[in-house]
Amino acid sequence: MRRWAPLGLVLRLFLAERRGALLAGAGFAALTVLAGVALLGLSGWFITATALAGLTAAGALAFDVFQPSAGIRFLALARTAARYGERVVAHDATLGLLAALRERLFRGYTAPETARTLAARPARLLFRLTSDVDALDSVYLRLLLPGVAALATALAAGAGLALLDVRLGAGLAGALIIVGLGLPLWLARAAERAARRRAAALEALRARGVDLVGGQVALLLAGRLGAQAEAVMAAEARLAEAEDALHRMETAAGFGFGAASALLLAGAALAAAGLAGQDAISAPQAALVMLVALAALEPFAALRRGAIELGRSARAAARLSPALEAPPAVPAIAAPEPGLALSLRGVGFAHPGAPGPLFDGLDLSVARGERVAVIGASGAGKSTLLGLLTGEVAPQAGQVAALRSAVLSQRVDLFHDSVRGNLLLADPGADDARLWQALEAVQLAGHVRALPRGLDTPLGEGGEGLSSGQRRRLGLARMILRRAPLWLLDEPTEGLDAEHAGRVLSWVMDAGPGICILAITHLRREAMIADRLLQFDRGRLIADWRRGEGGFKIALETLRPD
Repeated sequence: MRRWAPLGLVLRLFLAERRGALLAGAGFAALTVLAGVALLGLSGWFITATALAGLTAAGALAFDVFQPSAGIRFLALARTAARYGERVVAHDATLGLLAALRERLFRGYTAPETARTLAARPARLLFRLTSDVDALDSVYLRLLLPGVAALATALAAGAGLALLDVRLGAGLAGALIIVGLGLPLWLARAAERAARRRAAALEALRARGVDLVGGQVALLLAGRLGAQAEAVMAAEARLAEAEDALHRMETAAGFGFGAASALLLAGAALAAAGLAGQDAISAPQAALVMLVALAALEPFAALRRGAIELGRSARAAARLSPALEAPPAVPAIAAPEPGLALSLRGVGFAHPGAPGPLFDGLDLSVARGERVAVIGASGAGKSTLLGLLTGEVAPQAGQVAALRSAVLSQRVDLFHDSVRGNLLLADPGADDARLWQALEAVQLAGHVRALPRGLDTPLGEGGEGLSSGQRRRLGLARMILRRAPLWLLDEPTEGLDAEHAGRVLSWVMDAGPGICILAITHLRREAMIADRLLQFDRGRLIADWRRGEGGFKIALETLRPD
């Protein structure tokens, strides 16, 4: 039962997010099915009663056709209205629910370390936000919704026929529930492994396909293009095999429902014939019994698709549940003491799986307005320090305090949006005058004005349409718009030629008074803008030099030249 436990969390989230709409949708679904079954039963009764009444003139004259006709019209209109209400309410609630789940996922993925982990596997993140979330809609649309309608039909049909004969009503309701729920339960258990294999194969196919398309040049150079294509085809073959198994099981379940329906109809016919022979019910009522029995099992057959998908839904719920649960409270980065831009007090941090802590009681203070460069070999802790200051990494001990910051990394994240949209990420309330002012400051305004639509010119994914230097300058303009008193730079000129690197560094040097700059670097040109050098070695702060001290110049000489 533990493998189905994550579905309990999903159901609780369903009710918490859209309780009223989901219950209303289930009510409309039940009303639709009940109206259909009642319509079929009443029609059978009416046709049979009309035929018998027409055998004699007296019977034809005495028979009231108006009330049954009115009932048939009412049920037909009620079924149509209920079907429309179900489609509108249930599907709108489902779409809104999935949107709310995706929002909840995004919030969960903002927890420290999570975004970085998912960024290393973008295909997995895409699969979580699309296929895994979409897999949850079958829990409501293909299980809960038809399940409620089917149970309501069984109980209503049993109660209705119990008015004719208690044994008949109880027998029909019991048979419907046992057979109608037993077959989907069997199907869910039988299809669980194949459904999970299908989900795993689909994820592997997407991930390998993304790697093949996005990395085909690197794969070709490494001589692995053919092997990657074979891996994609292998995933496709596993997916096809799992889908074939599921189709066979669904077909078998269809035969099972067909056989059960025939047996149920035969049993109802025998019971109705026996009661009619005892004059307990009339011939029209016997026709009603048979048609109700014929129609009442149909709603249970709608559970087949949901039962097939249950394994996939449970797998998706298990993978999403850690992020769907209330995200752990991330310790807020406190405000530093007056006069300081940032401070770390007794900070401890260890990477998962590492033999020991990277930082163990780290203490560091940087004053407002200081320009600091952090140097050290790879693995010294520079990037982790930056993650602590931005909140991407949560300290396991001690306290991190920092002013509101703006970050410029060696990779500027630009979105498939306009120039304006990318700039407004820093300050959504900025007007055009401020946007142009920031672009002027980084000498990018002339290029943007020359674009076909100026600020509204769309950029491709990752800022496609701009050169690497222009992307870096756009990132710097975004920093200016943020108006943050602390700038965090992560190798800001890596990959730039000397001309563009010099421009970026000159713009950094022109930062307004009181702005503190902390740069993570291994390049001499970036460290030269600093008036303080901090050297780390395996998580320990081993040196702290200020400009003019002997060690400052020596440390600069150890860095990589331009």
